[in-house]
Amino acid sequence: MLLTKVSEPSLREWYAAQATELAWSRSTLEVNIKSQLHLRQGAALTNFERHLPTEQARLAIEALKDPYHFDFLGVGDEAHEHDIESALVRHITRFLLELGAGFAFVGRQHRIEVGGEEFFVDLLFYHTRLKCYVVVELKATAFKPEHAGQLNFYLSAVDAQIKAADDQPTIGLLLCKTKNKVVAEYALSGIAKPMGVAEYQLVRALPEPLDTKLPTIEQLESELGAMLADGVGGDD
Repeated sequence: MLLTKVSEPSLREWYAAQATELAWSRSTLEVNIKSQLHLRQGAALTNFERHLPTEQARLAIEALKDPYHFDFLGVGDEAHEHDIESALVRHITRFLLELGAGFAFVGRQHRIEVGGEEFFVDLLFYHTRLKCYVVVELKATAFKPEHAGQLNFYLSAVDAQIKAADDQPTIGLLLCKTKNKVVAEYALSGIAKPMGVAEYQLVRALPEPLDTKLPTIEQLESELGAMLADGVGGDD
């Protein structure tokens, strides 16, 4: 797989090292090569270096990606947050593979109570390598500064109510449809809790050679019209 799918020696070495360290199966290696993991891993915008010890920050940065590929869900770009969340849980095995090594699923719409009011975390994970809880919030819109404030609140609640004494600080991940990098940087600069912001892709563009070989809408309509015309006078 490494010899046939990766042409650059330096990239081949990187994938070989990752596969060895994380005990990837052949199929996992293939998926990660096809999705160009080397370009996405560690690319999320975070404030980890300001709020976590050096080694913990390094591991946390490596644990996040940007963008995340959710094309296996079978939902379109106009899907609502609830639809995406439901599909991710239905396809939890693929979701965990995309998240990466170490993520363990705790629950969906995890209930927390603060001051007599109920709040629900979209997705809650525990990371076995980081030794901490990970709160994932889904937004089917562009990133907005108030999203970071909401996630900061959830992280404070999880640290106070769920985190064990020997756990590392809870980290958060905001998954948004798009983000303005400068706006996200400003928003994270004033946040006290460690969190990252990344985009997700529900539908990825087809490779250009394949895209150019696909029929146009007009060609499809013409072909369908011809098929229907041929069938009008038939026995069936």
